[in-house]
Amino acid sequence: MLKVRTRYAPSPTGFMHVGNLRTALYEYLIAKSNNGDFILRIEDTDRERLVPGAVDVIYETLKEVGLKYDEGPNIGGKYGPYVQSERKNLYKQMAEQLVKEGKAYYCFCTKERLDNLHNQQNSKGETFGGYDRHCRNLTPEEIEKLLTEKTPHVIRQKVPTEGFTTFEDAVYGTITVKNSEIEDQILIKTDGYPTYNFANVVDDNAMRITHVVRGSEYLSSTPKYDLLYEAFGWQKPTYIHLPLIVGKNPDGTVSKLSKRHGATGFGDLVQLGYLPQAIINYIALLGWSPNDNKEIFSLEELVEAFSIDRICKSPAIFDYDKLNWFNSEYIKAMSLEKFKELAMPYFKYVIKKDLNWTKLAEILQRRLVTLKQIPEMITFFSELPDYDKELFINKKSKTTLESSKQTLMAAISKLSELKEWNHDSIHDCLVELAERMKVKNGTVMWPVRIAVSGMLVTPGGAIEILEILGKSESLRRINLGLEKLS
Repeated sequence: MLKVRTRYAPSPTGFMHVGNLRTALYEYLIAKSNNGDFILRIEDTDRERLVPGAVDVIYETLKEVGLKYDEGPNIGGKYGPYVQSERKNLYKQMAEQLVKEGKAYYCFCTKERLDNLHNQQNSKGETFGGYDRHCRNLTPEEIEKLLTEKTPHVIRQKVPTEGFTTFEDAVYGTITVKNSEIEDQILIKTDGYPTYNFANVVDDNAMRITHVVRGSEYLSSTPKYDLLYEAFGWQKPTYIHLPLIVGKNPDGTVSKLSKRHGATGFGDLVQLGYLPQAIINYIALLGWSPNDNKEIFSLEELVEAFSIDRICKSPAIFDYDKLNWFNSEYIKAMSLEKFKELAMPYFKYVIKKDLNWTKLAEILQRRLVTLKQIPEMITFFSELPDYDKELFINKKSKTTLESSKQTLMAAISKLSELKEWNHDSIHDCLVELAERMKVKNGTVMWPVRIAVSGMLVTPGGAIEILEILGKSESLRRINLGLEKLS
């Protein structure tokens, strides 16, 4: 039995879309759940669309999410090189082999002719769109003359014009296409570089890839792949096409996920404060369902649970609310020290003085959805905002402007007497104050919290905020609140 080998073969043409990352994840899971190999291959044959630094983004993203590959450009392997531009001679050699065997041919059609052909209409008034196989039956003499004159040309696959091509997909089942509907695709472009489809087939065979995983939008290209495998006499891989990832439109419809739905790049999501592990966990469930109702998976648990037969056909909706839930669960599950480490850059960016960072992390961790929320939630620790005294009025806590004034006066007196400034001493002081004033705890806590934060909603209550601010700053702010009420 062949060892399972999958490959992630991105083009370095921009950021890492969540759809690309899901493909990489599924390829990794298919390989590792079968004790196989996961390979990284860089497909840089589209020279016009290459983006500087995009290869580094691929490396960094895979490392960040834990998808460790067994072979790749920067680590080597038995079947390298793993960058397509470094394999250029192999593609030309394989294409020429097909030409000699009558399974491919030189095409000398100019761009102008092809553009005109694309816009022509058939007898039914439909735009032709495809290639008319004009150069398919050139005589050997005509071909030799054009080659001698160094006429620019491509190499095209000679697709059968009759019959059918049938292939099996592990998700979508048996698919049959009329050969007459398949265009004679280009294998080698005029610049000598292979097309995406041709290089894929040549490399997948050379690298012993057993399972080819890609989005369902590539189903229509698969007959061309199959015909190339047949032309070379190579063993075909198992095809696994993944369902489309769609986003919700304002009108309630769905369409292919794009930037109009929100952030769709892995890097963008991380910038918005989503954790790589939460992103990976969430996208694992966009097209695959486990045997039970479990939702939270580590990467190791996904390897254990994953199976191809649980991949769905239906489009998967990218739900940002669901991603938020995953992210908040991952934040809560962290150790306090780990969360503090992640939060510290945000803390230091907003607050330029020393505070009890551990306590601050403690009150934030259970309340956050994304890390990006931190600055807005902690700004008042840096500087007391200007606020309306009407915030002191709260029906539930039974506070008025007058009662709040009395509370703050009493709180200043009692808090000033504290020898130790910690959670327990502050708690006991304010609770005793409420008992002495014969009011509920909330009637004391509300005006104190408003005075020290200037915010209607805060992470943490009065006691936590007082502890983090320290005695001197807390009393200063309560005095300012009292002035506002006087």
